[in-house]
Amino acid sequence: MSTQGYDHAAVHYGGDEELLAVAVPFLEAGLAAGEPTVVSMAPERAELVRDALSPSARVEYLSTRDLYARPAAAIKSYRELLAGFVADGAAGIRVFGEIPPAVIDTSWDWWARYESAVNHAYGEFPLRSMCAYDTRTTPRHVLDDVARTHPFVATPGGGHHTNTGYVDPLSFLADPRPMTPLPIESTAPRAELANPRPADARRAVLATAPLDLPADEVDDLVLAVSEIVDNALRHGRPPVRVRIWAGAGQMVVSVHDAGTGPADPFAGLLPADRSIGGRGLWIAHQICSQVTLHRDETGFTARLAAGQPW
Repeated sequence: MSTQGYDHAAVHYGGDEELLAVAVPFLEAGLAAGEPTVVSMAPERAELVRDALSPSARVEYLSTRDLYARPAAAIKSYRELLAGFVADGAAGIRVFGEIPPAVIDTSWDWWARYESAVNHAYGEFPLRSMCAYDTRTTPRHVLDDVARTHPFVATPGGGHHTNTGYVDPLSFLADPRPMTPLPIESTAPRAELANPRPADARRAVLATAPLDLPADEVDDLVLAVSEIVDNALRHGRPPVRVRIWAGAGQMVVSVHDAGTGPADPFAGLLPADRSIGGRGLWIAHQICSQVTLHRDETGFTARLAAGQPW
């Protein structure tokens, strides 16, 4: 295939041998072509791949713990990495990686949006990437989303096939997704506000913050909530309703208005165009531990979390 443009493939594996049968030929081809070659996997699987390659293989290994803290931050980090490779003269780049199982289990919804959005976000780069999913542990609904967000499927021995189930990001991201309730939402909210000003929302978050939630996370949530409430008042439709839950080491805030939400399907995941708005969602995606966006017949909801609400 051409080295121009983004080639985004899913890998399904049921054991170490299957994983290596896809990863090794892919990475070795990149090394042979002199392409920057990157592995971003959990330590045990990164070591497995490292041991299967030549000791002299010039592969860059990235920490999934740092890279996949938040989807918007991952996109930003990868774009900077890829731009650096291109600036250094790379005509092709290869990345073999995985989204950490822990975040798949706790916050898949915004990572599903990530897997779709990157088809657009990395489109300017001469990148081939493969995203590995262990079929023994990955839930069925996640694999269904994987099938809709990857244009290609990679198979052992160098196989590379067009994925007929792929859905364009503009359609995938615009499609309403159910918002799975977080455990804390089964309890009564600590505070409910109707049509609050951003300052009212900030004060309410500060007043209900648990003492064991780090101050910097509280401050980040205060900023994010203020931005989202301002968005709802400026761009949404009344009434605007804010609900706040707080528990041991965690806070969840939902902001609902009767509008349809942002027109930009990439809102929050890519830097906002100031001429059309979206700055608040971009900020929230950078600093909250989880952001969920939901549209239904009642309007648009942005749910923001701090700490570990799962």
